[in-house]
Amino acid sequence: MQPVTAKQTVYKAPGQANGKIIESTSAAAWQNVAQPLNNNAQHSFAKALEHVVGNHINIKFLAYNNAPPGVSSTKTKSNSKGVIVLSTTTDSAAWIVHTVPGFPAAKTGYSWPAAENARGHLLICLTISESQINAIAASLLLVQPVIYYNDIPKTETAAMPYFNKLADGKISTLPPFTSRQTIRTQNANPVTVHIYSKSESSKYEIYKKVIVKVLKKTIKVWSRRDSKLKGNCRGSQRHIRLIKSPAVVVDHNTNLEADITNW
Repeated sequence: MQPVTAKQTVYKAPGQANGKIIESTSAAAWQNVAQPLNNNAQHSFAKALEHVVGNHINIKFLAYNNAPPGVSSTKTKSNSKGVIVLSTTTDSAAWIVHTVPGFPAAKTGYSWPAAENARGHLLICLTISESQINAIAASLLLVQPVIYYNDIPKTETAAMPYFNKLADGKISTLPPFTSRQTIRTQNANPVTVHIYSKSESSKYEIYKKVIVKVLKKTIKVWSRRDSKLKGNCRGSQRHIRLIKSPAVVVDHNTNLEADITNW
């Protein structure tokens, strides 16, 4: 596996074809993506997914999506989408998280769904060692993702009990119903990443009752409002500020009606 960078985040605003990118190797600011997401040869995420959409004997992966490719409808309360990729010959892996329905199709070539250009999307790629996969699986068990492809051999995951439960379709039915896991990217200057998740059995609002209680800092949230996240709220040492819609990411306009991301 040849990662683009240890950590990269692409945000594509509604109506945009290219989007903005932040990479761990550059300053912490949004930069223009040079190529559109439908460019299967030069876009950074096309590169990140090359082992998923192609056929590589030493690269295996597990893919999940609540709207799997080629499936018209799926009964699930999960909205999780992503791919866990690993090499069977080196200690190299990646976790790709995104918001795109029906994407990516396994081993059928890279094909960005053109209809999704109208909506806002987020794509995150983390390059990790295989030892980090079990913690990722532990967080995913709570959200019960719909797994539509998995060819990772059991020999690679013998020491990963949470991953094996995830791959076998087992779900968590006992408390706790919220989870915080920590992983680190794989490079000379690793980045620590905290993963927060909750099951459908939890009545907690994820930002107000989980994330901000741990961080104890003011956070800004871009998310569609619901009965639990109605507006700005304030508590001891912790605050939530809801970003008003419409908004602008650098020079790309976005709005909650067309944007399906949460951040």
